[in-house]
This record gives sequence, structure tokens and C-alpha cells, in this order.
Amino acid sequence: MRHLPNVMTVLRIIASTAVPFLIMSDLPGLRYLAVGLFAAAALTDWLDGYLARRMNAVSNLGRMLDPVADKLLVAGSLLALAAFENWGWLMFIPALMILLREVFISGLREFMSAYNLVIHVTFLAKIKTPIQLIAIGFVMSTPLTPLSWRIADIALALMWLAAILTAITGWDYLKKALAHDLSAQQ
Repeated sequence: MRHLPNVMTVLRIIASTAVPFLIMSDLPGLRYLAVGLFAAAALTDWLDGYLARRMNAVSNLGRMLDPVADKLLVAGSLLALAAFENWGWLMFIPALMILLREVFISGLREFMSAYNLVIHVTFLAKIKTPIQLIAIGFVMSTPLTPLSWRIADIALALMWLAAILTAITGWDYLKKALAHDLSAQQ
């Protein structure tokens, strides 16, 4: 039981590779499966952390894998949706902002670790990921509902909210990184 949170994170990584293929499939019904698998994977983002704290099973492996799993789920889903949906610029721009920030911050964290510096996750960064996941869930669900035009409007608003939070938290991480005098630590 102690390893359950890490197992859930690994399952989220596996789901992160399956969801894009389900999105890209032309077979009827697979979009429903993609949405269901995405929703289950998104739920494990909260559940694995909750269980790790509750079971006193927080681990370095979990701390490392959790953000990787988040980024894989977000990036894989966004890339598949962007490639196989008829997105306009209003949907493409926030998706691009989210993807670029995630890549940049991953690189920044790697760079900072070379100096044994850690930039801790802020509250805003913690709520950014669920908002991204909810937004992507709405985007994925849009073609599946009879009220798709309303769902599309909600999805677009959520994508922009996620992009704005993503940009704010990215800027916050960059400011914190620049506050360290890295040249003095070489």
C-alpha cells in the first residue's frame, strides 16, 4: 500500500501516452474512451498526492514523477487536439502558451538543480494544473455533446484562463530564478 501513490502516478504516465492515440483515432466511440481515460488520469493528479500525504508515503520518486506525469498528460493531449481538431487561432494560442511554459520551466528547474537550488511550487502553480486539466477536458468533450457550441465557449474561456495562469506562474518562476546570483555559485 505504501507505493500506491507512485503506482497511480505511473498509471497516469501510461494514460498520458494512450489518450493522444485515442484522440487521433477515427473509430467511433474512442473519443468517449479518451475523455474517460483523461478524466481518470486527471483525477489521479490530486489523488496520488492526497494518498501520499495521508499514508505518510511521500517519496523523492513521487516528487519527481508527479510533475512529469502532469506535463505528459497536458502536453500529449494538447498536441493531439491541436493536430487533429480544427482549431482556430483563439484556441491554438493558449495551447501554445501552455506548452512553451511547461517546456521552459522544466528546463529552468533542471538548470537550477545544477546549482542545488529548488524553486518551490506556489499556490497559484498548484491550481494552474487542475485548471489546465479541466480546460483540456472541456476541449476534448466539445464534439460529444449536443450543446457543443456552449461547451466550446466554456472550453475556450477555460483555455485562456489556464494560459494566463500558466504565464503568470512561469514569470514568477523566472523572477525567482533570476533572484539567485548564479554567477557567484559557479
